[in-house]
Amino acid sequence: MPNPSRLRTAALTVTAVLLSAVLAGCGDDSKDEDLTAQKLSWEDCPAPSQAQGGGDAPSPLPGGAEWQCASMKAPLDWDDPKGDTIDIALIRARASGEASQRIGSLIFNFGGPGGSGVTTLPAFGADYAKLRTRYDLVSFDPRGVGRSAGVRCENDQQLDAYFQQDATPDDARERTEYVDNVKEFNAACEENSERMLPNVRTTDAARDMDLMRQVLGDDKLHYFGISYGTELGGVYAHLFPKNVGRAVFDAVVDPTLNPEQGSLGQAKGFQLALDNYAQHCVSQVEDCPVGDSAQDVKNRIAKLLRDLDRKPIPGIFPRELTQTAATSGIAQALYSQDFWEYLTEGLEQAYDGNGQILMLLSDSLNGRNQNGEYSNLTAANVSINCADDKPRYTTEYVQRKLPEFRAASPLFGEYLAWSMISCTDWAVPGAADHPDVSAPGSAPILVVGNTGDPATPYEGARRMVQALGKGVGVELTYKGQGHGAYDSKNKCVQTAVNGYLLDGRMPAAGTVCS
Repeated sequence: MPNPSRLRTAALTVTAVLLSAVLAGCGDDSKDEDLTAQKLSWEDCPAPSQAQGGGDAPSPLPGGAEWQCASMKAPLDWDDPKGDTIDIALIRARASGEASQRIGSLIFNFGGPGGSGVTTLPAFGADYAKLRTRYDLVSFDPRGVGRSAGVRCENDQQLDAYFQQDATPDDARERTEYVDNVKEFNAACEENSERMLPNVRTTDAARDMDLMRQVLGDDKLHYFGISYGTELGGVYAHLFPKNVGRAVFDAVVDPTLNPEQGSLGQAKGFQLALDNYAQHCVSQVEDCPVGDSAQDVKNRIAKLLRDLDRKPIPGIFPRELTQTAATSGIAQALYSQDFWEYLTEGLEQAYDGNGQILMLLSDSLNGRNQNGEYSNLTAANVSINCADDKPRYTTEYVQRKLPEFRAASPLFGEYLAWSMISCTDWAVPGAADHPDVSAPGSAPILVVGNTGDPATPYEGARRMVQALGKGVGVELTYKGQGHGAYDSKNKCVQTAVNGYLLDGRMPAAGTVCS
């Protein structure tokens, strides 16, 4: 079972994997080089590596614009900036408008942590065509991710078993087995990536972004952060408030919560999304095929999961759909209202003894492609979270907390509670209880919260605004479903975001879009 923050993964990244259905090493050649003066060598993009998720090289944008890729050198250890370097993988599409109207580069982070921006940006580049009129669209693999000195833990076969395990243990034997599996995963991370583990904190990635700003030739960092990307953006604003340009945070991580509080908030968020899905299904003109009432839908899902705990059903050969895989598949489908139809089909199928669709959804969440190969999404996610998060939770502590988590979500509570031990035996101490995003002196940042967001509950947007400080965060509310607002295609949200990024017109604080 992944770290609780595993479920922060941006819906955009997962959508790309589902609907489309190597590692860079550490160098020793920087020493006395001024990394801010380096020149990037932009070339045609190669096909993504396995660590990035595999697949084909990115297709041209509508109109024929080609994607270009480059590598930027950054210090392996920012406490030793003249020491060894790593390569940070970048991708861009040049601005489509008049050169005189170009503002600069707009850097995207789509979340995770652990998502490859180099593969995600091209998958959704057309959605940002309006923004490309005045910006070069740029994204990157953060350190530890994909081609940016990607962290390695377990191999594909081991990960298949890891994601099949019982992540909601019911007795002492199951608890021991679960804890042992987590320890083995963590030990594999240390064995295969010991050099990177102390150097993948969000503060390190924020420093990489400021170096990126300088190398790209921008006086200010113009930024679009989604999901975990809002936490990264907040940390950047804290470290470099005077360097913030026009920035938007969408699907906002609550920066005031420790890992336990964040997991409990996600339990409530995913339960709310499940409630909304069930109500939506039974309110359709045609009968809901997975229940006669909203409560019946949830009762049948709960029964399915209990049955799978006792006896899995065939999934994608040779794997079976276990209770854990089904739970993560359902969670994945709740990231976007566009996925609700897949959830309905998957549940219908599972009730008939076929777990293929739910397993495909689970694979998408876990970064597994149809060839059975995993990206390094999970390895990077756990490594970054455990380097960031100071608390370490024991099995006994989780057991005491189970009633509270079950009350928050009968379906997802235990799943998220047990995942709190992911960092317990981690090789590197965590940095803090929660990130510091206070940013006095920063330019205004547009903070967009979605009332139906399961992974980053709506309350986090207000708390991000408060934590950024007076005069910095400006809140916009979207009354919708799914993880994130801009890519919901809501015209009100897109007009507000585009107006700020393109023309500097900040919407009034408290604006509501529906």
